[in-house]
Amino acid sequence: MLASINPLGERARGHSFVVTAVAYAIGSMLAAGGLGVALGATGAGVLGGVGAVVRLGLLGAAALAAALVDRAGVRIPSWRRQVNEDWLTEYRGWVYGLGFGLQLGLGVVTNVRTASVYLTWAAVLLSARPGAGAVIGVAFGAARALPVLAGGRLRTPAAVGARGRALESAAGRFAAVTVVAELVVAVGALTLVVGR
Repeated sequence: MLASINPLGERARGHSFVVTAVAYAIGSMLAAGGLGVALGATGAGVLGGVGAVVRLGLLGAAALAAALVDRAGVRIPSWRRQVNEDWLTEYRGWVYGLGFGLQLGLGVVTNVRTASVYLTWAAVLLSARPGAGAVIGVAFGAARALPVLAGGRLRTPAAVGARGRALESAAGRFAAVTVVAELVVAVGALTLVVGR
C-alpha cells in the first residue's frame, strides 16, 4: 500500500508527492517520538529504582530473544491490520500522509513483522528517560519514513514495479541485517554488563 505513495501515484490522484511524503514523515516521527516520551516516562516511574546494569542486562536478553525469534521466523504477536487504503481516494495527500505516518510510526498498531519493533520500545522503556525515549522514538519514526521518501525517484510504472520486485527479492537480506543488528545490541549490552 505504501508503494502507491510515489510521484506517479500522487500525480494521478492530483496530489503533490513532496507534500504527502513530508506529512508522512512528520506523522511518523511525531507518533514515535510521543510514544518514546511516554514509554521513557513510564520506565522512569516503574524502573527508576532499578540499576543501569540490571536494565542493560534486560536489554541484552530482550535483544537476544528478538534475534532468536526473527532468525527462527516465528510469527510474533501483532494486530493483523494495515492502514486504510481507501484514504488514498477519500482525502487530500497531506491528510492520508499524516494519518498513515502517525499509525505506522508507532510500529505496533499495524501488522508487526519483526521483533525489532518490540525491541525498540523495550529499549525505550528500559532507558527510563523520557528524553532518551524521544530521541529513540524520533529516530525510529524517521527510519519508518525512509521507504516512502525513497520512492521520490519513481517516475514511471516500470520503475514502481521494479522497485517492488527489488524490495521483495531483498526481503531475506533485510531479515538477515535485522538479526545481525539485534545480535549487536545483545552483545553490546551484555558486554557492558560483564564489564561493570
